[in-house]
Amino acid sequence: MNENELKNYLIQNYPVEDETCEWKEFYSLKHSTSGDEGKDIVSYISAISNMNGGQLVVGVEDQTMNISGIKDFNKFNKIRIKLKILLDCTNLSSEKFEIEEFITDDTHKIVWIFHIPKHTYRLPVYAHRKAWQRIGDSLVEMTRVRLNTILSEVRPSEDWSAEIINEASLEDLDPQAIEKARIEFKKRNSKYRDEVDKWDDKKFLNKAKITKKGKITRTAMILLGKDEEEHFLGSCVKIRWNLKTIDNQDKDFEIFSIPFLLTVDDVCKKIRNLKYRYLRKGSMFPDEFLKYEPFSIRESIHNALAHQDYSYGARINVVEIEDDHLIFSNYGSFLPKSVEDVVLKDSPEELYRNPFLVEAMKNLDMIETQGGGLRKIFNFQKQRFFPMPDFDFSDNKVKVIITGKVIDDEFADILIQNPNISMSDILLLDKVQKKKYMSDDEFKYLKKMKYVEGRKPNIYISKDVLEPVKDETMKADYIRNKGFDDTYCKDLILNYIKEWGSITRNQAEKLLWDKLSDVLSDESKKNKVQNLFQKLKSENRISLGKRKKWELKK
Repeated sequence: MNENELKNYLIQNYPVEDETCEWKEFYSLKHSTSGDEGKDIVSYISAISNMNGGQLVVGVEDQTMNISGIKDFNKFNKIRIKLKILLDCTNLSSEKFEIEEFITDDTHKIVWIFHIPKHTYRLPVYAHRKAWQRIGDSLVEMTRVRLNTILSEVRPSEDWSAEIINEASLEDLDPQAIEKARIEFKKRNSKYRDEVDKWDDKKFLNKAKITKKGKITRTAMILLGKDEEEHFLGSCVKIRWNLKTIDNQDKDFEIFSIPFLLTVDDVCKKIRNLKYRYLRKGSMFPDEFLKYEPFSIRESIHNALAHQDYSYGARINVVEIEDDHLIFSNYGSFLPKSVEDVVLKDSPEELYRNPFLVEAMKNLDMIETQGGGLRKIFNFQKQRFFPMPDFDFSDNKVKVIITGKVIDDEFADILIQNPNISMSDILLLDKVQKKKYMSDDEFKYLKKMKYVEGRKPNIYISKDVLEPVKDETMKADYIRNKGFDDTYCKDLILNYIKEWGSITRNQAEKLLWDKLSDVLSDESKKNKVQNLFQKLKSENRISLGKRKKWELKK
């Protein structure tokens, strides 16, 4: 194919730089193969492999995708460079690691596409003795959270919770717990509502995916097992509730065992969920609500049960700091990419350490699906004007901290006066009130929105931002800073195509430019437009036709 055809092919098949794809010019392989750490080919291969695998396209200009071609091969050919990379990238699998070569017919320029496999199970790929990862289209040294995720990967065959306890029988399960399981199963699976009561226990437990062909699993024992039969689990599967003073002095504790379908209720009852009163500025009547949303308590405990690494033989802990906050902790690592991904994305990924246990908990209405449970906890905190939940992933544990009071009146007032404020803005303001690290871009955005005053690191929430946006000029500024959401922008693209038959990237940029946030740089706006195209393509709504024009999918 000629140069123009190759460019169109690359744009159609690798249109967006993200965690699975990178474009690089790298005209000389002498210094770019294994040279500057974090900037060379081996670093990008490590990063892409440590996510889900993908492609590195070499010989094209970043952003424009113009074909530049590799000019200095430094005696490398496809075989030699493959061997070099396998030597320099520790743990990189040779299987499915291929290099595809394209030579343009008219200009004789050479482009290589490195097809990079996902890292081997529990083995991160290293370059320059460091593990790298992708966050969006950025290459960074691997975070501890991502490293723990790889090191803690679970194969279905290794699911601790799915193991059968051969010595156990139905008689070792609590009849009261089974009866409650039937009630909860009906709530979650309405299609079986009229049939459940006709099933015997064996059929019901199989249908609810708690047992396997009538055999008792560890999941069945965790959720429904009799207290006296905890020895089947090594007597280590417990929840410990601990009441402490604000200066960390123990006041009370209690340990709860199986069956957790029943005893989680007992744990929740131990937590002193008192009424909290907050007097808004300018009001004579305080708002009154419970310090902790009951859903947040229950969901946090259930998530700890679902994510616990039971191989440690450790307890799940629920610590109540008197009149201040709750701490839920379990052993293991947080498996999704980040808390922000789960809270802000429409369809966050679901990853669990104990898939069999999680499936049973879903069927018994113990766990929210599609990551909605965590988002609800954040929204309940927002409704109370409280700080957002905090997460601590140190010491090979997952700790969730839920605060039960207002800690910054200005933060609370912003939530009160601006009920439609986005969760992404709330998360940034939450960093300010907690004096957490903030990037320069985040600070510039908050400054632009007039949410904060001061200079880094001494940033504080502005007392002037206590009223909702009122006059027309401020409304316009607000919209320009915030930008329109993805759905609105995608609809504009689709309507344009319906009206004119197709749209180019340049036309889309002109169409959307003033709809995107003024806080974004020109480069970020261009990337945003390209990402919108990719989303519409992945939704099977558009495709790239001839002459680099996007058309409705036929």
